[in-house]
Amino acid sequence: MAVKILADSACDLTKEDYQRYQIEVLPLIVQLDGKEYEDGVSISAKTIYDAMRGGATPKTAQVSAQAFKDTFERHAAAGDQVVYFSFSSQLSGTYQAAKLMEQEIKESYPDFTLHVVDTKCASLGYGLVVLRAAELAQAGADVDEILKTGQHYYQHMEHIFTVDDLEYLYRGGRVSKTAAFVGTLLKVKPLLHMEDGKLIPLEKIRGSKKVYKRMIEVMEERGADLENQRIAISHGDALETAEQLSQLIRDKWQVKDIKINMVGSTIGAHSGPGTIALFFLNDSPL
Repeated sequence: MAVKILADSACDLTKEDYQRYQIEVLPLIVQLDGKEYEDGVSISAKTIYDAMRGGATPKTAQVSAQAFKDTFERHAAAGDQVVYFSFSSQLSGTYQAAKLMEQEIKESYPDFTLHVVDTKCASLGYGLVVLRAAELAQAGADVDEILKTGQHYYQHMEHIFTVDDLEYLYRGGRVSKTAAFVGTLLKVKPLLHMEDGKLIPLEKIRGSKKVYKRMIEVMEERGADLENQRIAISHGDALETAEQLSQLIRDKWQVKDIKINMVGSTIGAHSGPGTIALFFLNDSPL
């Protein structure tokens, strides 16, 4: 029996990805204009970006403990083996909610094979971890191999990204009002990365063209065996820019696969329209 791979909607994979790789996804919650929606189910990322451009400030909420309980219980009763790879615990309480329910379910089903894993990744950096695990599950890999490979991927996943407008990060509590105002005034583009699951500013760069060039330089400095791995780019409703970055990568390396998806509603509610994020491994893929 194939191992069941679970993820949450912050992995920013598409419905086609979920179907093709048989990934079960639990949606995070997005709140807009006083209403609650399920990320990727009852609201699209495009709707969120259009609302933000109009001045709206959407909020987000983690996957509920009850949703985890219902999901885990269903798989336990079916006798499944399950690995749930989670959105970074530093950015959401989703992982903690899953761990709580893991303990509760295992009291009722002591023989249930369930692993709840904090990837400390986000968006398609997280998505790449989930995709590799799902590929292995489809190929008949056992739980130990999936956990080992998944760990290799999330421990070596680089997240290099920039936002179009610091105002959105300010609204989401990621930068100070002064930094947002000065950055906008000086046309400064922040370059950020993920460190132990947290968003950390890397550099401040004047102008869009320079920031994308710098992203490629950072990829060259940090990446390993780039031609043999799947690269990913996620964007905040900025497909043309994502495709331009993809071309810069292809001009430099003979990469096999570059996956381009939109940043979903949950992360997009904080990063805003125009976000561009680049994901790759700093070690050879398994």
